[in-house]
Amino acid sequence: MSRLDSFIRRLQAQRDILNWAAEAVAGQAGTVLEIGLGNGRTYDHLCSRFDRERIYAFDRANNANPRSQPPAERLVLGEFSVTLSAFAKAHPDGAVLVHSDVGLGDPDANARQVIMMGQLLPSLLAPGGLLLSDQNVSSPDLLPQPLPVPIPPDRYFVYIRR
Repeated sequence: MSRLDSFIRRLQAQRDILNWAAEAVAGQAGTVLEIGLGNGRTYDHLCSRFDRERIYAFDRANNANPRSQPPAERLVLGEFSVTLSAFAKAHPDGAVLVHSDVGLGDPDANARQVIMMGQLLPSLLAPGGLLLSDQNVSSPDLLPQPLPVPIPPDRYFVYIRR
């Protein structure tokens, strides 16, 4: 498969899983977190499905397209190990939905990051909250779920906070 075809499949998977999740949490109060803002495409899509004021975005630096940037008070920049921990302490009710797209493209760096994210992500979720992740994270507080929409294996992972 070409890199272009792989990229298209990744974007289709993101859209499909985000659309499913938006319906799954419809009517539930709570925040929505976009971890790994990147260029802002998935943040923009979340804004089309949720009230923009519910969404916080996280990244190490702001590289989003100007049309897809969150307001300053909803953008949290810095190392995830610091910013996610601080946010969890400041927002103890947890989020109804977390979309984590933080793959680094380097297998060794990904492996280290997956361990860290497995420790941090559960504290960001409300009990019963949904986590959508591009990485297979492991935590006793997260219950893996079958993929609810047709997505290629190992493209996305879905968890519910116990």
